[in-house]
Amino acid sequence: MPFFSIVIPVFNKEKFIANTIKSVLQQRFVDYELIIVNDGSTDQSESKILSFDDKRIKYFSKNNEGASIARNFGIEQAKSNFITFLDADDYWYPDFLEEMYASIHEFPEQSVFSGAIEIENRKNIIPAVYSIPKQKPRMVVNYFEGSDMESVLCTSCAVFHKNVFEKVGQFDPVLRSGQDTDLWIRIGLHFPIVFSFKILARYVYDKQSLSRDKSYSGQKLDFSKFVEEEKHNEKLKKFLDLNRYSFALKCRLDNDYENYSRFKKDINPQSLSLRKKILLETPAFLLRILLKVNLILVQVGITKTVFKE
Repeated sequence: MPFFSIVIPVFNKEKFIANTIKSVLQQRFVDYELIIVNDGSTDQSESKILSFDDKRIKYFSKNNEGASIARNFGIEQAKSNFITFLDADDYWYPDFLEEMYASIHEFPEQSVFSGAIEIENRKNIIPAVYSIPKQKPRMVVNYFEGSDMESVLCTSCAVFHKNVFEKVGQFDPVLRSGQDTDLWIRIGLHFPIVFSFKILARYVYDKQSLSRDKSYSGQKLDFSKFVEEEKHNEKLKKFLDLNRYSFALKCRLDNDYENYSRFKKDINPQSLSLRKKILLETPAFLLRILLKVNLILVQVGITKTVFKE
C-alpha cells in the first residue's frame, strides 16, 4: 500500500497539467500513487496526461460533474491512509511529500497536515501571508484562528488522514465554487491543523478558473449551514464574518447589491477592524480605484495582500 494517495481532478487544463504532473513525479519522497480524474475535458488535457508513463499513475476519465465530485471519486479510489489533492494548474516543490511525511511522524496523533504556499499572479510570485505567529517550523493550530488572513488549508498543499472524511464527509457536490472552504470549516470544527511554515506549493492564477465565473453565483458557499454552530463558537463566528466581509466586497465590486446586503447583514461589526468597516461602506467606484492601486502595490512587492489586513 502506498503511503500517500494523490488526487488530481482535471477539467480543460491542457496548458498546465503537464507541469503539474511533473511536479509530482519529481518528488523526493516516492512512495505514492497518483490518481488523475479527467472530469470531461474537451481540450487536449487527456493527451497531455497519457503522454506520461509511470506505474504509479492511475488514470480515470468520466463525464463532467464538477470538481467536488471528481475529488470525491478520487477519495474513493485511494488506497492510502493519507490523501492529498493537487489542482491541475498548481504544482508542488520537490519536498512537499517529504515535508508532509515528516509532519505526520512528528505529530502522529494528528490527522490534518498543511504547508505554506506562494501565489503566482499575472505579474509576479508572492508568498502567502499568514496570521500565525511563527514559533516553530511546524505548529499545531486552530483552523479558524490561523486563517484570519490566508487560509492555513489550501487544496493543493494539505494532507488528510482518511478518518477525516469518515468524520466530516467529503466535498459538497452541490457547490461549484467555495467547496474547499466549506470542507475546511467542517474539518476545523473537529480537527486541529499541523502547519509547516515551509513554502511547499505554488497556486497558479488561471483567468479561466471556474471560481471566477459569475454564472455559478447560485452554487457558491453562503455559510447558511453553519448559522447554528457559529452562535456558540466565537472563533468560527469571526472566521465566517471575515469571509462574509470578503464576499460582500466582491459582490459590491460586481454591482451585486442583493448579495452584498445579504452578506453584510450577518456580520458582527466587532469581528472587523476599523479599516474593514470603512471599506465595507465604501462606494463601488471608489473600491475599484483602491483595488487597482492595491494590485499595483502587490505586483511591485510593496504589499502582499489585497484588502486582507
